[in-house]
Amino acid sequence: MNYFAYLTSGLAVKALSKLSRARMIIYGEKNIPTGPIIFAINHFTRIETLLMPTYIYRMTGVPVWSLADYSLFRGSLGAYLDKVGAVSTRDPDRDMIIVKSLLTAEANWIIFPEGRMVKSKKIFEKGRFMVSSPRGRHPPHTGVASLAIRTEFYRQRLLGMSEKCPDEVRRLLDLFNVDSVESVSEKTTYIVPVNLTYYPLRARENIINKLAASLIEDIPERITEEIMTEGAMLLSGVDIDIRFGRPIRISDFMDNPSIKQDISATCEINFDDNIPSIQTMREVAHDIMETYMSSIYSMTTVNHDHLFASFLKLMPFEKIDPNDLRRRVFLAANQNLAKTGTCLHTSLRADQVHLLTDDRYNKFREFMAVALEKGVIKEENGELVKDASKFSPDSDFHRVRLDNPISVMANEVEPLTLLQRRIRRLAWRSPSRIRRMTVNCLLKKAVLKFEEDYETFYIEGESKEKEVGMPVLLEGASEHIGVVLIHGYMAAPPEVRELADYLANRGLWVYCLRLKGHGTSPDDLAARTWNDWRESADVGYGIISNICKEVVVGGFSTGAALALDLAARVGDVKGVFAISPPFRLRDIAAKFVPAVDKWNRLMGAVHLNSARKVFVENRPENPHINYSRNPISGIKEIEKLMNDLEPRLSTIKVPALVAQSFKDPVVHYKGSSRIFELLGSEDKQYLLFNLERHGILLGEGSRRVHEEIWSFIKYI
Repeated sequence: MNYFAYLTSGLAVKALSKLSRARMIIYGEKNIPTGPIIFAINHFTRIETLLMPTYIYRMTGVPVWSLADYSLFRGSLGAYLDKVGAVSTRDPDRDMIIVKSLLTAEANWIIFPEGRMVKSKKIFEKGRFMVSSPRGRHPPHTGVASLAIRTEFYRQRLLGMSEKCPDEVRRLLDLFNVDSVESVSEKTTYIVPVNLTYYPLRARENIINKLAASLIEDIPERITEEIMTEGAMLLSGVDIDIRFGRPIRISDFMDNPSIKQDISATCEINFDDNIPSIQTMREVAHDIMETYMSSIYSMTTVNHDHLFASFLKLMPFEKIDPNDLRRRVFLAANQNLAKTGTCLHTSLRADQVHLLTDDRYNKFREFMAVALEKGVIKEENGELVKDASKFSPDSDFHRVRLDNPISVMANEVEPLTLLQRRIRRLAWRSPSRIRRMTVNCLLKKAVLKFEEDYETFYIEGESKEKEVGMPVLLEGASEHIGVVLIHGYMAAPPEVRELADYLANRGLWVYCLRLKGHGTSPDDLAARTWNDWRESADVGYGIISNICKEVVVGGFSTGAALALDLAARVGDVKGVFAISPPFRLRDIAAKFVPAVDKWNRLMGAVHLNSARKVFVENRPENPHINYSRNPISGIKEIEKLMNDLEPRLSTIKVPALVAQSFKDPVVHYKGSSRIFELLGSEDKQYLLFNLERHGILLGEGSRRVHEEIWSFIKYI
């Protein structure tokens, strides 16, 4: 190996990394032991061959060599690969080179146990590992294990016989071109399983394949596919989750009596001799292979595409309801997969309620776009119909990533048997059952989350009784229409409870949600953002929309702004009402915010954090509900919410009602009037009441407000 070329290749990879938008996320680095290592890595792209030696070298400080397909060793590319430590799979001295470098620990190795790229990711069949390739299916190779065992065999033989059989030791040292026994590492050989998972998998035209097409005539279809797939992944910003599994210590497998007898045999043993323990070592190699294959594929990082593709494959329905598919993925993602040992992409570790509302992270939209483009789903007479044949294993091996990526996504998580079992159970449930399960899941999570927050942030003498913050679902007379009610800032569900009871008595389902940070203590609220409140509103919509055919959303004060935000994001809302929505706050606490914020910045700059002001006093209208301390950060979050909402008010087209008191001491009526003007709804109403308070949904005179809201809902 040419060390200058090796280091130069590292610089080239570093330069490529800067050009690429790929994001490498590494897990389990602590699992990499010291000593000679074979890294057994799943092989899906050329990226593994290009990037992994350099990344592992940076972590270990030991050169990393790799096996590369013999077809690459042609012309200048072959000369370059020779210089950077790559060895052809057809090199007659391949095994000797690997064992020698592991004996001396001069280099670690990357070997792909599948033997070649598995573009279809079809690696599991009838409960066992079976590799798909252009030549058919075959079990994974035991080469990684065999090389590790052979290395450990000769290591123990060289180190254990230096005094007993010095001539044999000298002969073996010459055989491996090793200077002395002292050059042989005393540390055992390890196999470290490694999994790389790419997300999202999107093959498309890109600058790399366009450039290649302009410079090279008659590019083979196989190369075109690889450039389109892997070039798009690098340039469009793929996440590459790299997980290092627990190391497999090979010396632990060398205690078999027949192997030990051969290790200590005084006769000559050459590299390829058919020694008595050869069959035993083959059996041990097979067991080790099963161990590292299970480890590699158990570390697959499950993402949204995996779940959508798996459900699409396993659902027994030809017609696909997009909302039903989203519910099933939501339920799967909420089954505590991480506790089962399933590795999750970062996007699956967060709350998944967005799948039931606006899909604001585009997880479903992007998947469906690919499914429609590739014909896995087709539109027929206004309905979506699945083409089950797209999941057959007969796709063209070298074009499957390009022609049928949905099948590839589903194949990748087949070895995760527990996950498959859970998906299969959900896939076969009826749509109505899935709706009920979704409601139950959301209700349970809302209560559990509140109880956790209450216990975490409870302050003696300041926190209210637990029932104040508890979300409430009121059952209606029919499932035709339901209402999501959102309370205001520093409040809790009782703030809208009188209205909820009024509407429930008229036959409507009503859910009074709890905004995160509320119903516990001000310290909880100080740690929340307006996006946390948005997620709480989404939970309410998810519950009512899975119970009732039509949903009306409404709220008070900041809750009114969140109701408008929900109506702007979710197309299925039937109507929206906003009571005392903030546009510009005029209460004294809000006026203090800019000055307090400047003071806090100054104190932070001089490292006097103890002098920072986090809260201002609040004198609430309803002290049995509201907080008495107002976090400065919370007022800033209201401002962020309104700044985000204002330009989207014109997108709200559903019937809308805006109401407020003319004498509101907190929110100026001109602000709510401005909100009303900006609404894009043709059917909209603006009402002013003459009550001398902000909270017009409670207390004297509130009945008139309730009646107007009921009248609005009734005639939508």
